[in-house]
Amino acid sequence: MLIPFSRLYLSDANVRKTRSEEDDIQLSADIEARGLLQNLLVTKSKKRGKFAVIAGGRRLRAIEMIVARGAWDPDTEIECKLLEGSEEEAGEASLAENFQRVGMSPAEECRAFQHFIKEGSDVAAVAKRFGLTQRFVEGRLRLANLAEPIFEALAKGDVTLEIAKAYAATDQHEVQLRVFEQMRYAYNPSADAIRRMVASGSMRGNDPIALLIGEDAYVAAGGKIERDLFSEAADDRWIDIEIAHKLAAEKMETEAQRIAAETGLAWISPVASTNSWQARSEMGVNAVRLPPASLSEEARARIDAIDARMEEISEIIDEGNEGDPEGDGADFGQLEAEYEDLDAERADLNNPVRELPEEWRSEAGRFLVLTTRGEMVLEADYYSEKRLSFETDENGKVTATAEEPVPGSTKRGSAAPSRPEAVAPGTEKPISARLFDELSVQRRNILSASLLTDAGLALDFAIFALADSRSYESRGTSIKGGRPSDPATGELSQSTAEGILAEAENALDTAWQEHGCAAQRFIAFRELADETKAAWLAYAVAISLEAKKGYGSEYHPIHAVIGSMLDIDVAAMWRPTAENFFDRVSKTSCLAALTEVGGSDLAARYAASKKADLAKTCETIFAGKAIVEQDVKEAALAWLPEGMKFTIAANPADPVIPDTDESDPVADVCDGDDGEAESEADELLKDHQHEVACEEAAVAA
Repeated sequence: MLIPFSRLYLSDANVRKTRSEEDDIQLSADIEARGLLQNLLVTKSKKRGKFAVIAGGRRLRAIEMIVARGAWDPDTEIECKLLEGSEEEAGEASLAENFQRVGMSPAEECRAFQHFIKEGSDVAAVAKRFGLTQRFVEGRLRLANLAEPIFEALAKGDVTLEIAKAYAATDQHEVQLRVFEQMRYAYNPSADAIRRMVASGSMRGNDPIALLIGEDAYVAAGGKIERDLFSEAADDRWIDIEIAHKLAAEKMETEAQRIAAETGLAWISPVASTNSWQARSEMGVNAVRLPPASLSEEARARIDAIDARMEEISEIIDEGNEGDPEGDGADFGQLEAEYEDLDAERADLNNPVRELPEEWRSEAGRFLVLTTRGEMVLEADYYSEKRLSFETDENGKVTATAEEPVPGSTKRGSAAPSRPEAVAPGTEKPISARLFDELSVQRRNILSASLLTDAGLALDFAIFALADSRSYESRGTSIKGGRPSDPATGELSQSTAEGILAEAENALDTAWQEHGCAAQRFIAFRELADETKAAWLAYAVAISLEAKKGYGSEYHPIHAVIGSMLDIDVAAMWRPTAENFFDRVSKTSCLAALTEVGGSDLAARYAASKKADLAKTCETIFAGKAIVEQDVKEAALAWLPEGMKFTIAANPADPVIPDTDESDPVADVCDGDDGEAESEADELLKDHQHEVACEEAAVAA
């Protein structure tokens, strides 16, 4: 029967209580385009002349939207089916109508849209016809063009929609199939991992180089773009990297020449990256250290104003009156952002750097790099092939010294990737390179913090590193002073070690550093007490430790020796959490770790948990915060992944814990190297045994 829309209302017996504004708008557009395809189920209402809709609530709301925007008249007649019966029977009918409905699968949607396109419709027309966005339709059409084995897997439910979208990030079937075969037997592959494999050899649309040259210039030069229709435009893939780099190089070279002519510097080197560290290493240039400049009156006045404003912001936040109904409340987010900006400005003002003296400009240069937004900027530091140093005397006069580079000096090459040293618990598969890098940094920090307690050992290690003539062999330290480059940077999980290192740094006597002249600083340092100098030595050696070997996933064996000598309790300083470990390994590895500490019964309790929940559960158990048996708790608190242990081993699969009373660490570490290393180790061992025999003979005499 036909009933005017104005006489319909939603019944309380309608079982669907949730609603989606976006879905209703989509349905509204579809009904307006093609009319109502399915009748509403209604019953007579106690209200005179009214009918209650017990099934079709979404359709009713969609029609209401059509009427509200003036496309249909309020008295438009709607096809309805009248049900007779009690209120209970009406509720059952509503439940059956909603419960028995089966939506189209993504694969069916793909084929349906593909059919309409083949019939002559365009994407815009199909989107309008079904009340969808063009991007949604384009995304389904991209899925329809997946390589057949992948599309079949989607249709059968063997892969999820998100996984299928990841494969569709490229329209090249050979790439899709290559990754599909590689991931076929992978445990619980993620869409993100598949996208990374698909995107190998391309750059993202928000890469600094892409932002620098712009899409129009790139496409005009013949560059191709694969658009990932399931994510933001920033995730588009630029697949002709050579074209992008060529355009970027031309643009940056032009700007570098302009700046060099304007500044009078010896050179401006363009680097299509957000930093110049690799270019500096390849060029073999030295940083020019300029003395700090005195604060100007304007800078002092600005710092005072910043301090006053920062104190004012702190007081406002401390009062805690945010966004009250009267409109007097403060926007804490905006205030905190302002506070951070002021703090950064204050730091810059407090550290002014002198400009390079005019007469030395022909000896130095700077690097032109990119910001993350694709803007070209000059790095602040100057560099030179010579070793330039500047000092300021008491009268403010700047003098410079220049040391020529050593003829025939060579640059160090990077180490070749090595075999993985740490594997995930319960598997033979190595942990990810990123996770190994993070663990290596945290493991190194624990070793550094522990080395603070033994200045004698630090001294021995420093002397060894300085005296060892085999410069080609890595010794696990950057002894020259300063910190090495870490493989993992940014926001990393913190352990007790970072706090210990920070406290040690704050406790150091730095008064001797106030002198401007290096000779005066050295004289002042020599006047320090032995304990103070020992603290400086231990700290300098501790922060010099490298996290791992080169670019591979392998630790320095010498770190294991030092860690064993220090008898470090790693578990007391670092615990595995969801963020720093369990979220980063597979579910199988998490369950294997539980099995190690509590047996198969403990692992079985959580075998059915989702991965994210399991990672959080592991974090709680291995932190000793779960209600478990006492022996399980003790084992969990002592448990560590292999990548965080200091064990001496010839083979990572066969760890050998050194006993300094019964075994020789030199033999343990060197066993398993090549023939030359073995002979050197044998000689070292024989020398060591000879020295022990001589000492025993002397004692006996």
